[in-house]
Amino acid sequence: MKILKKAGTTVIVTLLAIIIAVLIWKKELSAFFAAGSYANVDNMVETIMNKSATPGVALVISKGGKIDYKCYGYADVKNQEKVTEESLFELCSTTKAFTALAIILLEDEGYLRGSDRVTDYLSWFAPTYNGERADITIDQLLAHTSGIPSWSIQLIPEGTSDEMLEKTIRNISTIKLDTYPGIKHSYATINYDVLALIIEEVTGEKYQDFITDNILLPLGMTESYFSTGQEEVSAKLAKGYKLFFGKSLEYKAPRYYGNMAAGYLVTNIKDLGFWLNAQLGFGNIPEKLRSAIIRSHDVDREIAGYVNMDKYYSYGWSNDIENKVIKHGGSNPNYSSQVVIDLEKQEAIFVLANLDSSVPAQIADNTLKNLNGIQMSKFSYDDTYILLDLIFSSLSIIAVVSFSIRILNLVKGKKHAIKNKNTSAGRIISIVIRLILRIIFLVFVIIWPYLFNYNYYLMRVWMSNAIFVWEVLTIINCILSIIMKIKRIGAIRKQEH
Repeated sequence: MKILKKAGTTVIVTLLAIIIAVLIWKKELSAFFAAGSYANVDNMVETIMNKSATPGVALVISKGGKIDYKCYGYADVKNQEKVTEESLFELCSTTKAFTALAIILLEDEGYLRGSDRVTDYLSWFAPTYNGERADITIDQLLAHTSGIPSWSIQLIPEGTSDEMLEKTIRNISTIKLDTYPGIKHSYATINYDVLALIIEEVTGEKYQDFITDNILLPLGMTESYFSTGQEEVSAKLAKGYKLFFGKSLEYKAPRYYGNMAAGYLVTNIKDLGFWLNAQLGFGNIPEKLRSAIIRSHDVDREIAGYVNMDKYYSYGWSNDIENKVIKHGGSNPNYSSQVVIDLEKQEAIFVLANLDSSVPAQIADNTLKNLNGIQMSKFSYDDTYILLDLIFSSLSIIAVVSFSIRILNLVKGKKHAIKNKNTSAGRIISIVIRLILRIIFLVFVIIWPYLFNYNYYLMRVWMSNAIFVWEVLTIINCILSIIMKIKRIGAIRKQEH
């Protein structure tokens, strides 16, 4: 009878939680279970946006030099401002191709060589491998074969002052490398921040000024600029968002002046139309810039980062040399992007979104398939941040149910303990074992980010806050469970006497 009564309480609390969840997330659940097939590109984009809770998307397509713009959703959800061709987005890691192009321009003019060591320009830069100092070259930074670990993104300091770029590089100047330079490709965003500081050293200019004067303006990208935190925010800038319990909430991410060369070019699809056409060889482009762009598409297998068969990382591009396709994805805390360029077919696509997810990549790949008469792929929940939000939102709901049940049991626990006459040393040992396991689990919940090379700051900036909701609830649940078990042991001992 007691078991049925306890089970009844659990069922009631669980059902109430499910009903509340369904009412709150009715729209999101409907999108989640909706069919993922598409009739056309517009339907595909809208379906993917609904399934991923993406507020806004801007898409530019170049086919044989002919530009087509497509805009969907909102640049500002609260004020119902729609995405337009002039809406600005952070370009995220697709910024790297601009930085690499600047290095090629400087090499062509004799300012530097790809084989030069970083220490030729930054004498204090002294990373180590197996305890010994290791020299990294410019080519290795470009190809992400420097050996600098990917987790080094955690060492990029928040800030908007001019010295933040050098401070960022000094933070990794004595870092222990994962591999010896030049041996293995391992993507680490900070490689391109080192390149930015080298650009400043050899030109005597700020990185953003050199890129603007030598790349952006010559291509006609007059509305593009770098987000350093010092500039006046444009009214055309789309609001950035982050997932929280399946919903997109406006999120103003921290500023990282020191990381601008790797991810903080701000632009729109109008300007990116010029950029795409320049990659395809269309437009009125200065000859030295045209030559540098062509070179950026070439792969020298001796220095490029080897990804897998016929796929390399070179000059800010993931390069499929067999199919002559270059691409790159981008991810910032509240924006994402994807560019795909088929050099042989003269087709190019750039997708921008004001949410950090794999949505731009899925839209770009499907758009390219549609251009070539290939059936588009269904939406896939394979994105890390979408999955984390989905998983921890679900776990949070379970934690709420568990918390409610524990509170009820704690209230009734004393009375139950006194009535229970079946006491024994074996039961105490069983409770003690469960108590120890609960304490171990509590410690794990607190320290788990560090076991995966994360920290709480990185999680707060990049990941869904549903993780923190789950963590707080789980810690409370663990503490309540520990209290209940200690009280249970005390009650049993009291009865024995």
